[in-house]
Amino acid sequence: MTEILALANYDVFVGNCKESLSGFLSNYSHRKVVVLTDEHTHTFCLDRIRPLLPADILEISIPAGEVHKDLNTCQFIWGKLLEFGVNRNDLMINLGGGVVGDMGGFCASTYKRGIDFIQIPTTLLSMVDASIGGKLGIDFNGVKNSIGVFKDPKAVFVDPFFLDSLPKRELRSGFAEIIKHALISDEILWRQISSINIHTEKNWTPIIIDSLKVKQKIVAEDPYEKGIRKALNFGHTIGHGIEGVMLHRENSLLHGEAIAIGMAIESWLSFHKGFLSEEEFISILIFLKRTFALQPIREELIDDFILLMKNDKKNESDEIHFAVIGPIGKVHVDFVRDVPFVKKALEIFNHNLLQ
Repeated sequence: MTEILALANYDVFVGNCKESLSGFLSNYSHRKVVVLTDEHTHTFCLDRIRPLLPADILEISIPAGEVHKDLNTCQFIWGKLLEFGVNRNDLMINLGGGVVGDMGGFCASTYKRGIDFIQIPTTLLSMVDASIGGKLGIDFNGVKNSIGVFKDPKAVFVDPFFLDSLPKRELRSGFAEIIKHALISDEILWRQISSINIHTEKNWTPIIIDSLKVKQKIVAEDPYEKGIRKALNFGHTIGHGIEGVMLHRENSLLHGEAIAIGMAIESWLSFHKGFLSEEEFISILIFLKRTFALQPIREELIDDFILLMKNDKKNESDEIHFAVIGPIGKVHVDFVRDVPFVKKALEIFNHNLLQ
């Protein structure tokens, strides 16, 4: 059975996409339909929706991975759209994880000043994070999502079936965003997920729906990130800095792995400020250590991490802005710390929090 989350400008369909996608596509029966995949979703996911698509669909496939979320790949996509003769009445389907959804939506929104697109997320991360909010973009000069737009899709189709083909490491990466949603807004969800074993969990649908409802509520209140939507940056201020620096290095981190480190450190900031009790902080830290097997960050790279954090679009001069939590289920935005204190927090993570 499909559950529909009705947003201001589009719907999110959660369930078997075969029940809802074909009806939606009937609106484009006389238009070109382009499907964007990466090398993995072309192999493992496209066949699930192919019977629902027009026989003459146009296909674009790109290399997988965050390292390809850049202008070079955008130029390739735009070039293919021109080659196919796609115009502003046509439709683009982004079938993939966060990279495909972010970059595909960005390319669709800027090509000929915008064509319709829909998102079919295939990873847990993209299902719970990218399905709501209209944020689209690419990385530039090592800074994540530094070029982009706000633009809503025409619809999103979240089908948990795709999780069956997802590597456990990718599944764990997506789980980090569910943890974030619980910590910033839903203590009941936190209690539910803190007992989950992601290696054995089979029924992801209700967890995905509860997580999406957290983001739905926040984005509805603040669509352009002027206030409470900054809560969704919990764990990301530090996490994005670490992820960006490690992206082109050996032992790079997936998004959720970096965000887990960010949540551990930013939970310590919350405890240090007095928002989180010691008991709550320890419970969060133990859960993150158990779920993600947190490893020390490379201290010789701390200055590089800090540089990317300072370049984050939320920050000003030498001040770094955080969202902090406390008690669990409550969030406080625009919490500011200077660079020396943030460096101290990174060192404390290595020498104290991981012990």
